[in-house]
Amino acid sequence: MLSIARRCATTLWRTSILRAVYSERQLQEVMVDFWTNHFNVFAGKGADRWLLTSYDRDTIRPHTLGKFYDLLLADAESPAMLFYLDNFQSVSADAQPPQQRPGAARGPLAQLMRMSNNPQQQQPQQRQRRGINENYARELMELHTLGVDGGYTQKDVQEVARCFTGWTIFAPRGAGAAAQAILNGPRADMLRDNAGKFFFNARVHDNGEKVVLGHKIPAGGGMGDGLAVLKILVQQPATAKFIATKLVRHFVSDDPPPALVDRVAQTFLKTDGDIREVLKVIFFSPEFNSAAAYRVKVKRPFELAVSAVRTLGADTNGGPQMHQWIARMGQPLYGFQTPNGYSDVAENWVNTGALLERMNFALALVSNRIPGTRVDLSRFVTDISGSKSIDKEKLLDRFVTSIMGGEISAQTRATLLKQLDDQVVLPSTSPTQVASFKAPVNPFETAFQRGALNPGGGGGQQQQQLASVSAAEINNALVKLAGLILGSPEFQRQ
Repeated sequence: MLSIARRCATTLWRTSILRAVYSERQLQEVMVDFWTNHFNVFAGKGADRWLLTSYDRDTIRPHTLGKFYDLLLADAESPAMLFYLDNFQSVSADAQPPQQRPGAARGPLAQLMRMSNNPQQQQPQQRQRRGINENYARELMELHTLGVDGGYTQKDVQEVARCFTGWTIFAPRGAGAAAQAILNGPRADMLRDNAGKFFFNARVHDNGEKVVLGHKIPAGGGMGDGLAVLKILVQQPATAKFIATKLVRHFVSDDPPPALVDRVAQTFLKTDGDIREVLKVIFFSPEFNSAAAYRVKVKRPFELAVSAVRTLGADTNGGPQMHQWIARMGQPLYGFQTPNGYSDVAENWVNTGALLERMNFALALVSNRIPGTRVDLSRFVTDISGSKSIDKEKLLDRFVTSIMGGEISAQTRATLLKQLDDQVVLPSTSPTQVASFKAPVNPFETAFQRGALNPGGGGGQQQQQLASVSAAEINNALVKLAGLILGSPEFQRQ
């Protein structure tokens, strides 16, 4: 039986895949993926295993196309982010544990309530680590807003960290559930109902005056100190340029055109960070619609898997087996440990091992070797089902038109034709497993690394195991052709 944490993670993977595949609001899903990576949280860290469900539902999704300030605030208050970057433990150096009043509640329930609300009264062995934690403050400026060259100093990091003391989580490790198990009653219900939620603990906040990026934040501001920091950061030209650069890199080119970045940044500042308006500038720009930007971005594994399923009209339950393939290709969802998230440039995704896994995935998908996902390739030849064979060029044209919109290079076409007999025998039944075999190395590997195809590359000199696909399945021309097209440079790019 799966643990609760494992079930939470599996459900989150499944829903992420299903929404990306089946949602009619595809731009929304693209931006969910973008912002989830921008505000990266690692699922393998403690309570984040179950806090990430709320992170996706309540923090990222409602704000993907709204104002950047609202998204930044939601992220700052997110228990998942507070736990991941340890800000839930950040307290003023001057904070003192509350004195127990005469007649105050005693016993295990009272102890749990005090532990839930006061980080300094949690486990004794952790006390020496309490104090101001700078992790969130640093990543807020370096990765979420200004960028590493955004003009902030170590003193700014320290001041921002002071502003966010007291931004914490109520019972981050589930003290509410423990209290409910110990004693029924209204206070236990309160702990249970609020465990894992954000709250501002004024008792441990640093109420002194702060100066952030030259802006004075008066003493006594309480939670308003953190809100003031977020407003200051959103209004910085460095933030506008940093966000504009990341968006243009994601949608246009690994080398963002400076002129487009400048226009996007200006729109960001003029509209107070309106994400919709910023995206309009990108999508209607000459740079985005130029031939130079066409199919220059290499799909990351999640994008590749989703686009392959959608293109083939496959049915999937988004189960663990599909996620395992995405992970094998190098991008386990919520699996990047450091706060900077997965790379958005080709050089970090294009190498021999990664490309082989991509071909493995393509062959596994088209041969129905991924449990929970089904592909029916017969739809490509339903109108000629009475025929026993078809000319290979006609068959190729059918697949290229359906999968690639008819657009492949002459070199890719020549390579694909070499894999087919002159007259392709159409299968009368679906592919079935016979025996595993070793197929030649992916003929597109060398091409991927050079950025152009090498017809016939790979040959039969080296042998690599490909996806445990049977000989009968590979010999099925429909499976072979669909798999090779999904592995082609054109399909790997967008």
